[in-house]
Amino acid sequence: METSRRSVLKAGLASTAALTPALAALSTPATAAATPLAQNPFTLGIASGDPWPDGFVLWTRLALNPIAEDGLGGMPSRSYAVQWQVASDPRFHQVVRSGVAVARPEHAHAVHVTIEGLQPAREYWYRFRAEGHVSTAGRALTAPARGTTPCELAMSFVSCSQYEHGWFTAYRRLAEDHPDLVLHLGDYQYEYTKGAYVAPGGNVRDHDGPETTTMASYRQRHAQYKTDLDLQAAHAVAPWLVVWDDHELDNNWADEIYEKPEIPQPDFLARRAAAFQAYYENMPLRASSKPRGIDMQLYRRVKWGELATFHMLDTRQYRDDQGCGDGYKDCPAASDPNRSITGTRQEKWLVDGFRRSEARWDILGQQVFFAQRDNTEGPVKLTSMDAWDGYVASRDRITRGWVDARVRNPVVLTGDVHAHWASDLKLDYDDPTSRTVGSELVCSSITSGGSGADSASGSHPWLRWNPHLRFQNNLRGYVNTTITRESLAADFRCVPQVKTPGAEVFTRASFTIEDRSPGLQQTYDNPPAPAAVTTRAAAADESADTIAWETARP
Repeated sequence: METSRRSVLKAGLASTAALTPALAALSTPATAAATPLAQNPFTLGIASGDPWPDGFVLWTRLALNPIAEDGLGGMPSRSYAVQWQVASDPRFHQVVRSGVAVARPEHAHAVHVTIEGLQPAREYWYRFRAEGHVSTAGRALTAPARGTTPCELAMSFVSCSQYEHGWFTAYRRLAEDHPDLVLHLGDYQYEYTKGAYVAPGGNVRDHDGPETTTMASYRQRHAQYKTDLDLQAAHAVAPWLVVWDDHELDNNWADEIYEKPEIPQPDFLARRAAAFQAYYENMPLRASSKPRGIDMQLYRRVKWGELATFHMLDTRQYRDDQGCGDGYKDCPAASDPNRSITGTRQEKWLVDGFRRSEARWDILGQQVFFAQRDNTEGPVKLTSMDAWDGYVASRDRITRGWVDARVRNPVVLTGDVHAHWASDLKLDYDDPTSRTVGSELVCSSITSGGSGADSASGSHPWLRWNPHLRFQNNLRGYVNTTITRESLAADFRCVPQVKTPGAEVFTRASFTIEDRSPGLQQTYDNPPAPAAVTTRAAAADESADTIAWETARP
């Protein structure tokens, strides 16, 4: 059966109470004599990820007190047997796989289960049980079989969820849109202590614990984020493909180099190892991504039959340090052919993947702005040293790699900048008449930067002197895509504010990329209400990557 966005999902998110008739089939195996857990330990939700044609990864983590300072979730220091089930129906009448995993204290009671032997292109439902307590149910999908081309894939992508800056309503609305696959492109959590990073208008809730620098603090912070029920709903609706950006460790880190050299971090490599371990413990990743000290294999390739190949990149772990001290600069280092944002090995892996690809759509899931963005009009070019603009030769090699390989439809997906953008990709950005060779879609943040503000399409000043930049909007939200054999359609979804929970979502603009026709065609533009007309403000976001736009007041 081919999957599509028309699949019925609501039953897969049913409460545990609705599943009571099937619970008799579960029985907890004997464990070491100990007092049973008096509370439900599934406070952090459940998740699935990295789908293949025969299975996927299931994840959960046991925690009685998620924000416990030691990062261990208030769990007793012993192992627990965790049963799992996978069924072909949302009420678990047809259980097709089941087993027992062990949640160990040395891994913060996280559980990763690699499911195999399932049918390709199918919906499945899963759940866990421990000490008599049952988790909610989640929905997962297997990828289509090799050599097949499904009719449709509903894929959503997100980034940048700062817990303090707002409510995660956009995650809830994404779940209600029922995607078949979700890509998270980084900044899943933020490292700052309470009040260190304040959104315009103030923060609406607080981080617990210190700035994350140790294993305990990273585990605690991940757990605090995971308690958010809107985030849990987004995890439960579909499998995720995750990659990190900077805030999972330290703002704007580059390989073994921390952000601020004037503030020494003699234990930075230990901090990096702790962050990587906590990230793995809290994400639905395969065992191939288990960290080894300060190293973690995160770049990988996931195929959705012959319809799409997702090349998930890591632009932090292997990059050269940002040129000229970071920021927006006219920097000679940006053009140095010896510098790379991906590292040599990952770059070769990516270009080799282009050469071997037989997919209709080759999609790069990655972190920072890919197209050129000059932030000033005139002969001087000022671009972000933290984005691909700071690694021009690296970008050129990869772009030429897909052009030389005759990749059918290259599309770059991006997070990081706390605003929606859409761009045509070029080999020569300084020549507006040069041919378009790909497309970039950039999702706004879930909350980072506060509510932001709406603006009329085309009103952002940078679009005037960067004609390949086609769209920008500074509301919060995510992007839905519908990928078919003929086109990739993208809806830029927005919530009007994140200061209070429960905001509705709307589509701000839509674009289509036609098969074998690189470049964006705008198909829908929802103009802002008169009260939401915006003006340029002087403030910028935390990475100075976007201009903040504020609602004008009479």
